[in-house]
Amino acid sequence: MALLHILHYPDPRLRVKAAPVDQVDEAVRRLVDDMFETMYDAPGIGLAAPQVNVARRIIVLDVSEKRDEPLALINPEILHQEEREKMEEGCLSVPGIYEMVERAARIRVRALDPDGRPFEMEAEGLQAVCIQHEIDHLDGRLFVDYLTEMKRRRIRKKLEKLRRHTM
Repeated sequence: MALLHILHYPDPRLRVKAAPVDQVDEAVRRLVDDMFETMYDAPGIGLAAPQVNVARRIIVLDVSEKRDEPLALINPEILHQEEREKMEEGCLSVPGIYEMVERAARIRVRALDPDGRPFEMEAEGLQAVCIQHEIDHLDGRLFVDYLTEMKRRRIRKKLEKLRRHTM
């Protein structure tokens, strides 16, 4: 396994729409493993392949307290959503920034597992929010896109200032 480089906002590669995975093979499983290692190391609760500069429809997450319930979704699609709730979100590609975002409170999603088997699942609360957040990455969308233009400008300036001080 290997740690992957996480792209940071406003990197234009984060805006690329990810392509579906045609075949779940050993390379895809290796990428899933590397994504888990990267996510846990960051540390984060979710990671999408475009965040590590791989334009494929793959997400990994683990919202458990003990970080022992890894979930990988390949070619995920939301089938149903219910209610709305606001929750504070952060993102490994937008480090140190947290904002309130409104999303569906409960969802039903279909995907492939790392063995290529199709499955459906229901999610609610933090898990539902995390899945929606990561699927947004597959479509070239970031949580900051839900914010006002003024907030996005402020976030971009803050991150650019941080980058200058760490170089």
